Amino acid sequence: MNRIIAIDQSTSATKALLFDEHCHMLDRTSVDHQQYYPQTGWVEHDAEEIYQNMVTAIRTIKEKNAAPDSCFSIAITNQRETAVVWNRLTGRPIAHAVVWQDTRGAELCQQLRSQGHTAMVMQKSGLLIDPNFSASGVKWLLDHVPGARQSAEAGELLMGTIDTWLVWRLTNGRIHATDTTNASRTMLFNIHTMQWDDDLLALFGIPRSMMPEVKPCDALYGDTTVEGVFKEPIPIAGVLGDSHGALVGQMCFSEGMGKVTYGTGSSVMVNIGTQPLPAPEGLVTSVGFSALGQHFYGYEGNIYSTGATLKWLADQLKMVNHPSEMEAEAVSVPDSGGVYIVPAFSGLGAPWWQSQVKGAVFGLTFATTRAHFLRAALESIAYQIKDLVDAMTRATGSALKEICADGGPTKNQFLMQFQADLLQTPIVCTEVDDASALGAAIMNGFALGLWSSFDEVVPLRKVTQVIQPRPDQNTDALYQGWRTAVSQLIRAV
Repeated sequence: MNRIIAIDQSTSATKALLFDEHCHMLDRTSVDHQQYYPQTGWVEHDAEEIYQNMVTAIRTIKEKNAAPDSCFSIAITNQRETAVVWNRLTGRPIAHAVVWQDTRGAELCQQLRSQGHTAMVMQKSGLLIDPNFSASGVKWLLDHVPGARQSAEAGELLMGTIDTWLVWRLTNGRIHATDTTNASRTMLFNIHTMQWDDDLLALFGIPRSMMPEVKPCDALYGDTTVEGVFKEPIPIAGVLGDSHGALVGQMCFSEGMGKVTYGTGSSVMVNIGTQPLPAPEGLVTSVGFSALGQHFYGYEGNIYSTGATLKWLADQLKMVNHPSEMEAEAVSVPDSGGVYIVPAFSGLGAPWWQSQVKGAVFGLTFATTRAHFLRAALESIAYQIKDLVDAMTRATGSALKEICADGGPTKNQFLMQFQADLLQTPIVCTEVDDASALGAAIMNGFALGLWSSFDEVVPLRKVTQVIQPRPDQNTDALYQGWRTAVSQLIRAV
C-alpha cells in the first residue's frame, strides 16, 4: 500500500497528513512552533525547532499507521518566502528565519523602488519589490549578522525557503534544492528563463553559491530515514509552496480556474496557463506549479493577516478562547455596527502593498460590543479577498465562475456565506480542508508514477458544499465602507 506523508509546514505549525494512493486522508497530526517578535515589524521562526517538530509529526504518523505492507514516501508543502540562512559546514542557521510577515526589509525595498528598479524586478521575477519576498530578508541577515557577509563570499553559507531547509536536513546535507514555485517567490528567480537571475542576485548582494538547485514540483528530492524513524530510506518526492499546493489540491489545472486559501494569511491565485503574462497592477505573476514537463503560471495576490487576525483576537486580546467560537457571537448581531477592522499588523499586502501602515479600527462607538468587533474581524477577511478578486476579474475581463476555497476558516459558515454574497460568486469547499497538503500528495504521485495525467486525479476531488450567493444583501455599501477605511489609513501614513 502506497502511503504519502504530506508535510504542511505552515506559519504557525507543522502538520503531517497521511494519504493513500486515492488521495483519501487517513490521519493527521500537528505540532505548533513558537513565534518570535524581537522588534516592531520583525517576525522570526526557529528553523531548527521547525525541523524537529516535523520529525516528531512524522514519527507520530508512522507509529500510528505502521502496517507491514505500507510503502511510505514524503511530500512537502510550506510557508513561502520565509528565508533561512545556514552554514553548510556546521549545519546551523546563522540566525532565526526571517518570516514572510517580517518588514525589516521595508527601507531597502523603498530605496530600490526610488532608484528605479521596479520595472526590472517585475519583468524578471513577476514580483513587486516588497519585504514580503525572501530577497530583502536574506540581504538583511548577510549585512547584520556578524561575519555573515564574509562567510557567504567564502562559499560557506546556504540559503533557502523552508522546503529547502527541510530537504537539506532530511538528507543530511546531501541535497540543497527547491522547487520552481518557492523559487518564484524569492525575488531572485527569473520566471522566463526558470533560473536564478544574475541581475537580481547582484541587486540584493547575494552570492550565487548560496542558491539551491531548482527542480519541478513533481521531482524526486532524495531519500531519508527521518532520523531513524524508518529503517530503510524512503523517497522525498513532490515539493511546492503552500498556496501553489492548494491550487493543485483544488484541481485548478486549467486556465481560468482559481482558488482562495484561508490561512494565517490568504492567497488568491488564478491559473493563467503556460505563459508568464504581466500581472495587473497590485498583483504578481508566479509559477503556479511545474508538473508533467510543463510550467503553469498564476496571477496571485497575498493578504498578510486573515486567520492571524482571528488568532490575535483569541491569543492576545482574549476575546474568545479559540477562533472557532467567533461565529456564534458574530451572528448574534445583524451587522458590525459600522465597525471596520483593517488588520495591517505587518502592513497591507495586495493590492495595496503598503508595508509601512499599521492596523486600525474604524467606527467604534459606545454601542460597539464584542460581537460587533468579532463580526468586523471576520468581515475583514472577506473584504480583503474581494479586493484581489476584483483586480483579477478586471484584468481577465470576465468573472470567475466559482471560487475553490480551502483552509481552516472555511468551517466558519458565516464567513463563507458573507464571502459568497460579497463576490456574488459560488464558493466551493472540498472534503479536504488541507488542500495544500493534498496538492503535495498529488505531486508526490506524479513523481512516483502513481498517475501520469491531470485527468487521472481530477475525479479524486470531493466537493462537500457549494455556497450560493444571496442577492440584495447590501454588500456594495458595506464594501464601500471598507474601501473608505483603508483609504483613510493609507492617507494617515
